[in-house]
Amino acid sequence: MNKDELVIATISLARNPEEERLLRASLPQLASLNVPVFVNDGGSPQSFLHFLRSLPNFIVLQAKEKGVFAQARNSLREAAKTERPFIFYTEPDKEQFFRESLPLLLTSVEVADTLGVCMASRSAKSFATFPAFQQMTETTINNCCKESIGAKTDYCYGPFLLNKKLVSFLDAVNEDIGWGWRPFVFNAAHRLGYKVTTFEKDFFCPENQRTDDAAERLYRMKQLEQNIRGLVLSAHIEMSPA
Repeated sequence: MNKDELVIATISLARNPEEERLLRASLPQLASLNVPVFVNDGGSPQSFLHFLRSLPNFIVLQAKEKGVFAQARNSLREAAKTERPFIFYTEPDKEQFFRESLPLLLTSVEVADTLGVCMASRSAKSFATFPAFQQMTETTINNCCKESIGAKTDYCYGPFLLNKKLVSFLDAVNEDIGWGWRPFVFNAAHRLGYKVTTFEKDFFCPENQRTDDAAERLYRMKQLEQNIRGLVLSAHIEMSPA
């Protein structure tokens, strides 16, 4: 795809020095793509906000409401106001993906008005490197998405390309949906007749994200509930093309 067809939307929140270190390493990779980047910050320290504003091509937004969905929706809404037809949404901490895989995704994807979503998806080999409990919950999410959308793939890795015509459908989603907005928009694309495609590669779990303690398992259960709720909502509400 051509870069003039693309804008990026993301979120940020540096809650501690380690998170700030990760984001300071990853976000310049997005800036280097030389496309507009809309980032909605959830309340980071002023020093980090100054860093964000110093990055070329970055448009820094302040969170009006708390929560991952409120942040994501705000960045997507602002990105959709541009003339560019596609939005690349991502969480902000995927430095290796931004550096090694994102340029390849953008050059390999075949864009058309009929494309709704192109998801970065983990291969089976790389999926197996994630914590066992996370594999279990995300396998459940993936199976439920397959039931609704049809394709057997990994819907949970994170980054994806989105047709901006789908952003307005997020107005039907309540703030407490959390991470469930993602399968909501995937199935919305499918129901509206758009193509839902994947970019599958070996995206291995970073060593520092392989924790599998009680707090992490509870967090994964919360994500599971939110994802299923978003998918069910997308199956029941009335939709017509934007």
